[in-house]
Amino acid sequence: MLTSLRRSASYLWPRSLFGRLSLILLFGLCVAHVLSFGTIVYEREQASKASMIYYLGHDVAGSIAMLERLPAVEREAWLTKLDRHNYRYFLRAAGPASVHPPEKSADSALAIEVMHSVSSALGKEYTVTPSFYLDAEARKHMDLHLQLSDGTPVSIEMVARGMTYSVWLPVILMVQLLILIAFSWLAVRLATRPLAQLAAAADNLSPDKPGDLFPTDGPLEVAKAGIAFNAMQQRIAAYLSERIQILAAVTHDLQTPITRMRLRVEMLDDEQHKDKLLRDLLAMQSLVEQGIAYARTHNRSQRQDEKICSINLDALLRSLVSDYQDAGDSIAVTGQLGRPIRSAPQALKRILSNLVDNALKFGTQVEIVLQTLTDNQIAIGVMDRGPGIPVSELIAVLQPYYRVENSRNRDTGGSGLGLAIAQQLTLTLGGSLHLSNRDGGGLLAELRLPNRDD
Repeated sequence: MLTSLRRSASYLWPRSLFGRLSLILLFGLCVAHVLSFGTIVYEREQASKASMIYYLGHDVAGSIAMLERLPAVEREAWLTKLDRHNYRYFLRAAGPASVHPPEKSADSALAIEVMHSVSSALGKEYTVTPSFYLDAEARKHMDLHLQLSDGTPVSIEMVARGMTYSVWLPVILMVQLLILIAFSWLAVRLATRPLAQLAAAADNLSPDKPGDLFPTDGPLEVAKAGIAFNAMQQRIAAYLSERIQILAAVTHDLQTPITRMRLRVEMLDDEQHKDKLLRDLLAMQSLVEQGIAYARTHNRSQRQDEKICSINLDALLRSLVSDYQDAGDSIAVTGQLGRPIRSAPQALKRILSNLVDNALKFGTQVEIVLQTLTDNQIAIGVMDRGPGIPVSELIAVLQPYYRVENSRNRDTGGSGLGLAIAQQLTLTLGGSLHLSNRDGGGLLAELRLPNRDD
């Protein structure tokens, strides 16, 4: 039961900092507003009660003095003129149904205060006695009883009246609360907006392009965070650029000695050793070429960006499949888009070639599937039947020089850069690359691209 309550509370609790701060401030403002209103009402009631008791005695004394001076036959007609908002006069004695309030109750305390005020104002000539009774709705009332100098009984019926408030008071309070909420929302918004901007700037960090600088013209704390973030961004970009430059330089410089070694191997008489050495040199050459290709695709300063143009994707896929079929590879393509899209043809062909080479190297029954996911996105899937990739390594294989040892070992060749290059080129095209294992064995490499035709 306690666990379910905690889960329900977690669902109601906002996940964003903006929502949490807004909810806390809103709750605090409402509680403070209610407490302030209650305090004002209580103080007003206490002040009104003290004022009423003070003026009650003087008003009753004046009214009794007037009744004393009026002839007995005219007193009844004057009673209505002496009535007040909280009490009325009657020429009658105390009734037999009168009851006394319990000791130490609010009624007895109020009765003592009222009696003291009236008695003090009337003087010792009059004896004032209280009585209490219940009306038809079980509400308790209090009367004051005394006698005039000629023996005429007078009863003063105290009428409980609630405190009246202006009709515009709730409206004013609501307007005040709305104003406080509006300014609180603005304050929370101003406080949390830099965090959202910082998160967006962090998401835009990419080795392929310089990130957006975080603004440093806000409050002091935000400005300091922006300066630190921009400095960190520049350091990361410098580290990545240096790493890629080292990779490009090393792989480029290796081409010359490898070429010289191939020339020398060609002059060997031992054909058996000659073939082995040539295979090793070709593998080294492939590693060097893949390293250069990765460095160029990963670093903007070392590549010439291909222009985006309108291409016939259906024709590009048919041409790619035809080239593989001419080389003796078994590959098929299904699905058709039926209209051109805007993309970079050479980069797209390089991505698909790397995915198909990967599928042919480690699997069989390779197939390319083209489909439209939404109005804004298309998908090109390269499927094979083979060992697949462990689920825990589906993301890691997109990193450079990472190879799965269990199912795709070094004996099959490869540099571990094919998928990394495909991933990097996909990002430059504004797309995404997803790997997943197929039911029955095999891998699906799904390339998702923007569905743009203008």
